[in-house]
Amino acid sequence: MLEPVRTPWQEHLLHLDPMIYAEVNWDFVLVCESSSLDSEAEEKRRQYMSELEKKHFKIKKSKDGKKTFYGVRAPPDIFRKYVRLLKNPDQGCTNLVEEHVSETSRIRIVNFILLKTSIRSGETLDDLIKMKVFETAFPLHKLNETTGKNLKKHWARWRDVIYKQPVQQIRDYFGEKVALYFAWLGWYTLMLFPAAIVGLVVFFYGFVHFNSSKITQEICSANTTLMCPLCDQKCPYWPLSDTCTYAKVTHLFDNEGTVFFAMFMAVWATVFLELWKRQRARDASWWNLYSWDEDEEELALELINNPECDVQMHQHSYLRSTLVLLGVAAMIAILIGIAQALVVYRVVATVFFMRSSWNFLSEHANTAAVMSGAVLHYFTIVIMTKVNRMVSTYLCNLEKPRTFTERENSFTTKVFTFQFVTHFSSLFYVAFFLGRINGYPGNYMRIAGEWRLEECHPSGCITDLFIQMCIIMVLKQTLSNCMEFLSPFIKYKIRTLKDRRSRVHSEQGSEDHVTEAWRANYRLGEVHVFSLFDEFLEMVIQYSFTTIFVAAFPLAPLLAFINNVLEIRLDAIKMTRLQRRLVPRKVNDIGIWLQVLEAVGVLAVITNGLVIAITSDFIPRLIYKYAYGPCAQGQEDIDCLTGYINQSLSTFRTQDFDRRTHVSVDVYPNTTECRYRDYRNTDYSFSVQFWHIFAARLAFVIIFEHVAVCIKFIAAWFVPDVPQSVKNASLQTKHTDLLNQLKEMPEETDEQNSSPHPYRNLLEDLSMIERSTEV
Repeated sequence: MLEPVRTPWQEHLLHLDPMIYAEVNWDFVLVCESSSLDSEAEEKRRQYMSELEKKHFKIKKSKDGKKTFYGVRAPPDIFRKYVRLLKNPDQGCTNLVEEHVSETSRIRIVNFILLKTSIRSGETLDDLIKMKVFETAFPLHKLNETTGKNLKKHWARWRDVIYKQPVQQIRDYFGEKVALYFAWLGWYTLMLFPAAIVGLVVFFYGFVHFNSSKITQEICSANTTLMCPLCDQKCPYWPLSDTCTYAKVTHLFDNEGTVFFAMFMAVWATVFLELWKRQRARDASWWNLYSWDEDEEELALELINNPECDVQMHQHSYLRSTLVLLGVAAMIAILIGIAQALVVYRVVATVFFMRSSWNFLSEHANTAAVMSGAVLHYFTIVIMTKVNRMVSTYLCNLEKPRTFTERENSFTTKVFTFQFVTHFSSLFYVAFFLGRINGYPGNYMRIAGEWRLEECHPSGCITDLFIQMCIIMVLKQTLSNCMEFLSPFIKYKIRTLKDRRSRVHSEQGSEDHVTEAWRANYRLGEVHVFSLFDEFLEMVIQYSFTTIFVAAFPLAPLLAFINNVLEIRLDAIKMTRLQRRLVPRKVNDIGIWLQVLEAVGVLAVITNGLVIAITSDFIPRLIYKYAYGPCAQGQEDIDCLTGYINQSLSTFRTQDFDRRTHVSVDVYPNTTECRYRDYRNTDYSFSVQFWHIFAARLAFVIIFEHVAVCIKFIAAWFVPDVPQSVKNASLQTKHTDLLNQLKEMPEETDEQNSSPHPYRNLLEDLSMIERSTEV
């Protein structure tokens, strides 16, 4: 096969930048270190290339300095088989090439054959790469084509952040899986906009009432209300008014709009998923993938590669499943243990900060402990992310999944489960356990019998939850995005600089423009089969932050919206300019991620209901307002929450402190009583008001969750998953196909109709036997 002749303009473009013109003749490039011809690695490479030649692949070998490149191109017969077996599966593509196969399908087919080809000893390409026989294998970026040019000029640029994404062109260049990822991310970002607006309104509602809240006014004026010490070793009594600023900040996130926003986000999550299902159905219909069968495609590729292959059957082992479950349970237990270690850190850090000689740190010891604990939690997430991935890979290999999709689904489920526990275990503790299991003065719960557990602020624990979420979400989005972009950018620049220096001092530089294009692709960042998985995981974790605990952090949708607007272009620039071309994957939905999103949506309803009922003071304020406050007593000329703070604090007699508590009395000597946040009688038993609040909280959780779930079901029913136009188009296509098959059937002639039936004599004989039997 002769190589095509390039025009002078193409030669000029290639001389300026080899990436602008990558040879369209070569499907894949394999790279290895140059070595002697008699080496074992060279022998394995020779065997592998010999196997490809038996399949009529065209191969070109080129040495360029210390690297050797092998360009491979598949024969046309492979793609003719693909078209005939699957009946033109690439309808809807705009870049159909040889034998009506799109460029993305061509790369996918060749990649499948390369991975399945093995040498005499049984090693496949993956094995050879692990053995360092080959360094890597990748398809070429072809940015000289119309689609590649448009993506690079009108999509992968920061100036295009506000413009619509060219999903069809993304599909033509990167395949359906990447296209659906960007389509989903764009839809998610668009739907975040109304959620961000509503969250901002709720936040500003609290900001408007920053100073006018009756509760904050009572806290700020409580100069004579002495609170019990926050630690055991020479901690003083302190006036409640010291927490005035903290109480005002708490009101920003714990106000009347919190319940509405939590309900709104529950409906939003359902509507978002239902509308995405409709959009996905449209895309799949436009791409002729609405009824696409992955198993059929895989079997076709297996037959194309080897007609005598044996079908790999589904397998299931109860022993392996039991081992996987035990491994998952053990890993979750370890992650929960790490979360408890963070709790111990905050307890110890609070005591340490209180004893600090720096007055500002000692005065805000609790807040400093919470913030430093959140930062430590973030670094724990960074470390455990790598550990979670390794454990998930091991457990996934233990299951022995049949197909790549089954492996990816299994891997996704495990990694997301581990990541979810890593991210949210500490948040669940702050939301539902902090300040509720620590006991009361004189009878504190202690760690190792020494350190007291943390207490909630007199105005509630919701601000601690807000601080945790804010720090983790901001750090994760800013630092992760910086590393995600800067790391491949810096590596690419370093590789380019080293390559230029080595070629200046080397006399072996190749004058072959094809090899120059291969080297330009080789300099780009390496990708792997789960590269797109990392992008999905990042966004789904963000979606979890946006919906779970959103009642405590109404600004989460706004932060997510801003991040995603930049994330789309960041990923686009990274995929087109900084990384090698991803091997296209054919899919018709986002896979198991949809089930993960639905599970997160259900958990978000439950969690937000619990946050409002347990973490916030919404229920205690409501009970006081209508059962214990001045309005309940018939006083209508006074704020209904007057006296709420005093009612929510119990009294402790200082003579009942245990022997481990040593109070500093330098500031407030002769103190006989102090106050603490709880609902207890004088004998320290729970009061009637405590049980009223407990019953109201339980009732609220039940009502909130049932109402929210009903609304979710109604919204899911009201918004069909598949548009009627898509259903009608699919129905019309089936009707047309059946009609064409009917027309192709041969019609019966008059002679055929008049000729006797071949079994007519036999039928007559049977009929006579039946009549004689009856007689």
